[in-house]
Amino acid sequence: MKRDLLTILALFHRAAGRPLLLGLLVAGVTTLAGAGLLGLSGWFITATGIAGLAAGAALGFDVFRPGAGVRGLAILRTGVRYGERLLTHDATLSVVAALRVRLFRALSRPGLARALVQRPGRLLFRLTGDLDALDALYLRLMVPLASLLLLALAAGTGLYLLIGWSGVGFGLYLLLLGLALLWLGVRGSLAPGGQRAAALESLRLRVLDLTAGRVEWRLAGRAQAMRDLALAADRRLAKADERLNRLDIATGIIQGLAGTALLAGALLLGATLVAGNAITPAVAALLLLVSMGLMEPVAALRRGAVELGRSLRAATRVAADLRPLPAPATPARPVDGVALRLESVRFRHDGMGVALFDGLSLTIESCQHVAILGESGAGKSSLLALVTGEQRAEAGSISTLPWTLLGQETALFQDDLRANLALADPTADDARLIQVLADAGLAEVVAALPAGLDSLLGEGGSGLSSGQRRRLALARFLLRDRPLWLLDEPTDGLDLPTARDVLARLKQRADGRSLLVVTHLRREAMLADRLIRLEGGRISLDVRRGEAGFDAALAGLRGD
Repeated sequence: MKRDLLTILALFHRAAGRPLLLGLLVAGVTTLAGAGLLGLSGWFITATGIAGLAAGAALGFDVFRPGAGVRGLAILRTGVRYGERLLTHDATLSVVAALRVRLFRALSRPGLARALVQRPGRLLFRLTGDLDALDALYLRLMVPLASLLLLALAAGTGLYLLIGWSGVGFGLYLLLLGLALLWLGVRGSLAPGGQRAAALESLRLRVLDLTAGRVEWRLAGRAQAMRDLALAADRRLAKADERLNRLDIATGIIQGLAGTALLAGALLLGATLVAGNAITPAVAALLLLVSMGLMEPVAALRRGAVELGRSLRAATRVAADLRPLPAPATPARPVDGVALRLESVRFRHDGMGVALFDGLSLTIESCQHVAILGESGAGKSSLLALVTGEQRAEAGSISTLPWTLLGQETALFQDDLRANLALADPTADDARLIQVLADAGLAEVVAALPAGLDSLLGEGGSGLSSGQRRRLALARFLLRDRPLWLLDEPTDGLDLPTARDVLARLKQRADGRSLLVVTHLRREAMLADRLIRLEGGRISLDVRRGEAGFDAALAGLRGD
């Protein structure tokens, strides 16, 4: 946890180091100006009252310089307070924005991205809740801590010049009180703060799952169970909140008692020094009011310490996500005449003790059409994930030509048709876009739309039928002109006429390209001239069209 916190603080410094440091300085000046204003005002009022008791003293009393000092400190405090808000909040928002970009890129990496896409609410919480929790590290902990340290140093030095060594005690008392409350808050908030953040995330995810899948849960008879899970998360959140509230109340009581003790000590010390003619009553009033101003950063530091558990949990998660991936065992290099080659590849899923692939080797020549067959869990999807870089091999090498992927799911965005196609080739002109739409069987549909290529789609491509969405994905696939085509059950879930049309268009345009299709459907495997069956991560069958076993392997697949 300590290393993760240092990592986040280093990122803070790199993103906006100078503004953050300047914000700490300005916050300290703000606190000093507040304490100085209280002290000087108390001295001025008391000294003026005492001078008014005697006519001679009143005539000789200079009201202008201390009055100007009070006004100057008031203006300074207002100005630096405004500047502190601008500097600290602007710097923090800049840092969080920069971290959000870095975190989004990190979460888009292989493996982690796929896991988070399965639970999009978790991804949203990482980008919002975790990063928003990090601003407390600076605004609610570092800023009041810097103000406390600066005020303790200034108060100890200034009061030493006024009342001698006893003034140093005020600075030490303030420093020890602040650090003690910080220690109590941190120690008491680590567990419940982390539990609260976890419970809040769980509650949000449970409610999202319950809302998005309410029909499916009801049909499966699991609606009540899902509600119970959400209510359990809510109870955990309430329990953590209760513990944090008790901690806040306890530290607040300690702060109040300590502040009262400080004022009582200042009053007793001031009265003693006045009685001994060591200081004037006006200086005693200054001592008392300065003591009141010393407690300002203590309160803010105490509240920040209570929230530190949530911030540390967020720092641990964000730092872990930002760590770089280990480099592949062997850099991938294209080989002449070969579209794809795996050599002695070893791979295991996270948390699995046994490797799925252990020494897997496979070569696909250029312009060869290959289908990967196998039961669920045989390793078909894992093989494709290794080829695309979604997963990393522990050992061995993978070399591949530039590829493009057409999968089972149609990823379309709430934008116009042109923008959805341009993801594959941002430089493509309208003529090229219309050509690939025609190749995918969508040209007439798009031509009939009033806005043509500028027609807007809803979220997930709503506005088009399921078959039209798949054809649009096919058009984008064709627009990304690559020598190696990767197909992951591209017609699974489509009605038979649409599936046959998509496959016919793929077959028509696959000449001169290498093709790797992962499938359990006969109609998709018929695109291939070579069939490879995986069983338990090993190749159990490798036959080419015309060889014994090819037709039998096709016949054993699921038909239409």
